[in-house]
Amino acid sequence: MNTTALELENIYDLAYKALSAHGCDHFNADSVATTVSHAERDGSVSHGLFRIPGYVASLKSKKVNGVSRPSNTYLTQNAIRVEGDYGFAPVGIKVGLPELIKTSNKHGVGVLTITNTHHFAALWHETEALAENNLIGIACTAYKPSVAPAGAKKPLFGTNPISFAWPRKNNTPVVYDMATSTMAMGEVQVAARDGHKVPFGTGLNKDGEKTDNPSEIANGGVLLTFGDYKGSAIAMMIELLAAGLVGDLFSFEAKEEDNNDGGPARGGEFIMALSPELIAGKNWNEHAEKFFEQMTSLDGVRLPGQRRHTNRQDKGPRQINSELIEKIKSLI
Repeated sequence: MNTTALELENIYDLAYKALSAHGCDHFNADSVATTVSHAERDGSVSHGLFRIPGYVASLKSKKVNGVSRPSNTYLTQNAIRVEGDYGFAPVGIKVGLPELIKTSNKHGVGVLTITNTHHFAALWHETEALAENNLIGIACTAYKPSVAPAGAKKPLFGTNPISFAWPRKNNTPVVYDMATSTMAMGEVQVAARDGHKVPFGTGLNKDGEKTDNPSEIANGGVLLTFGDYKGSAIAMMIELLAAGLVGDLFSFEAKEEDNNDGGPARGGEFIMALSPELIAGKNWNEHAEKFFEQMTSLDGVRLPGQRRHTNRQDKGPRQINSELIEKIKSLI
């Protein structure tokens, strides 16, 4: 694979120009380009520039509103709904998250449900933003079916990621963001593009047989859940939280509605924030730090999010797939 070194500001500019060329105004293009460039900065390449052709496809097909103006509605004192105006999810998150932070700091707990958006990004952006405001963050979302429930060979779940972030005073938060499938589909697609195998049993081919060939999984095959029945149960929970509770599309409904333009399907997101200061008390950080000290004292253990935060300290250029760069340039 040939790569080209791009500075972080050039990554942002490339994404911004591609989005702007196909109908995004500044508010929308900036929200998505910032999310994409942060993903590349932190090493989450499957959610970085790799996603731009899909974002553009959904703008070209008019599925996504590039001039969306999401709005907040308070359902209760603790529950906020973002009407996404059929834009990209990072735009709705940008509008809703400040209200969730304010509500959770006041009442100890808050819920943000985001509807009528198109989600293509990682989830750690929103949970980490909550943790940076001394809040615990939990977020999840569903997607079009690509994952078989335990015991099945046909897809019903999306990759249904879930993210959790724990704040730490004077330290970077503990953050994880993981698919409930064995791998995120974006990672499978990147592996297929770059000619890499995936761990055997990541998914099934079109004949229902386990495989390590990412192309067979991504084209006519199916991913499996991590941990068999355990991962399957968590994936089901996410369907119910991100669709049933939010009041948006389950994965199978998203498939039925989507125009298959290669961009993100419509759906919802569930985000919860909790204030450890109000719930656990003023010594919450010192108490949790004792736990983290015990955890990191074990050989071979690192806290979730450490690698991403280490990557973030590098302000230099990132190596980007050269063919992808040319493809995005052709869209501008």
